[in-house]
Amino acid sequence: MKRKVVAIWKGDGADGSGVLTAQSGAFNNMPYSFKTRFENDNGKLGTNPEELIAAAHAGCFNMKLSFVLNEANFNPEELSTEALLTFVDGKIISIELNLIAKVPGINKEKFDELAEEAKNNCPISGVLNCEINLNASLV
Repeated sequence: MKRKVVAIWKGDGADGSGVLTAQSGAFNNMPYSFKTRFENDNGKLGTNPEELIAAAHAGCFNMKLSFVLNEANFNPEELSTEALLTFVDGKIISIELNLIAKVPGINKEKFDELAEEAKNNCPISGVLNCEINLNASLV
């Protein structure tokens, strides 16, 4: 599979701005800038590339865990993952995945084992050069 996103940037780093467009159409000309890291024109927090990485990581991890659970004969009812990305001095230094899962019939030990397997084998985890921590809760 190959996917394409086009990023267009105009201007300098501090005052310039850009747009992101995904081949899938999930976002089209989505604006971003240095300023949107802190707020957009409406005074609200805007998006940035790091937030999109965190979203991709949480989504990819959930999908990978779903497949790992299915392979072990467990059918998850719901997987909810929050990805907390820490960005310091121009570098992503860590991502913390906070998972809350409903998986009937699984014990905590097996769940933790499979969640760790999913974290280690998630395609997005594989491209990140940072510490990845997992906090998994079974409800």
